[in-house]
Amino acid sequence: MDRRSFLRTSALGGSAVAASSLAAPAYAQGNRTLTMVSTWGRGLAGVHDAAQYCADRITEMSDGQLTVDLKAAGELVGAFEVFDAVTSGQADMYHGVDYYFLGQHPALSFFSQVPFGMTFMEFSNWYYHDGGKELGDNLYSIFGLKSFAAGNTGPQSGGWFSKEINSPEDFQGLRFRMPGQGGQVLGKLGASVQNIPGAEVYQALSSGSIDGTEWIGPWADEKAGFQEIASIYYTAGFHEPGPNLNLNINLDVYEELTPAQQAIIENTARSANIWNMSQFMANNGAALQRLKSGGTQIRQFPEPVWDAFGAASQEVLAEPMGDDIYKETHDSYMASLRKSAEWIRTSESEFRAQRDRVLG
Repeated sequence: MDRRSFLRTSALGGSAVAASSLAAPAYAQGNRTLTMVSTWGRGLAGVHDAAQYCADRITEMSDGQLTVDLKAAGELVGAFEVFDAVTSGQADMYHGVDYYFLGQHPALSFFSQVPFGMTFMEFSNWYYHDGGKELGDNLYSIFGLKSFAAGNTGPQSGGWFSKEINSPEDFQGLRFRMPGQGGQVLGKLGASVQNIPGAEVYQALSSGSIDGTEWIGPWADEKAGFQEIASIYYTAGFHEPGPNLNLNINLDVYEELTPAQQAIIENTARSANIWNMSQFMANNGAALQRLKSGGTQIRQFPEPVWDAFGAASQEVLAEPMGDDIYKETHDSYMASLRKSAEWIRTSESEFRAQRDRVLG
């Protein structure tokens, strides 16, 4: 049986397996150390902070019953090895972003970010109240994982370039760092797309092995030092309008924990969402002003480029639709997005436009 057939069969049979497993779980007793690996280099602004926040809060709230030992990327396993490390039991949990692992299953994109996808608020609506978390539980259980939303960067910038982007043709042959489905979109526009861990991006850009990069937003990008290398910064991007960060724990390990310990992990992840999102938003404005004062040229993509992004995004999103799990998740995600977007457009978006007009 091929892997895709296995995934479909496993998802469809999950409820039957659950129904037959009636024995009460045996919870582990005493204190326990959980090893958390991460896709983030130690000290990466915001994203490593979210991982550290989760590790610290779980340790504190469990009153010593659980101690989370956080290993940054490269300290135990590499950034792109954390998924396999946790599914295999080499580590107990990881913090990262799951569009790095679309080779495991394309539906993981919906629990990280898709191009022209959800903002933080729209994702939260779907995930907590419109069926998203339940779909995620089914998907991640196939890989022996329990997953939680545990951080968000807010809207990410279009990226750093050495030359202006005036038309879609300017992406032809451009060596650009962008992971996930966003990178697939740029590939359709002719870019040579690189998937590089965050801690390695500065070196790749400074050495000339890539021509440009996206990372997160003004604060994290300034901390990474990209303004020292590239001078043109596109502040609005199509690829990650509200990327969700993931806290994933080995399912066997999770089921060995007491209900109280499980609740600590779940509620830590939920609080990390608000804490991390507001951390980025609180720092981005001042960082943008510093970048401008330092000589960074702020740009916006012209509409023909946005149109090309949109057309290529639709192609990328449609390509895995032959997979039942992907299609079910896609349809749920898009239906929720449409509902949220209609209300936000007629309420908050109108208010913001009028507020900015009135207050200048």
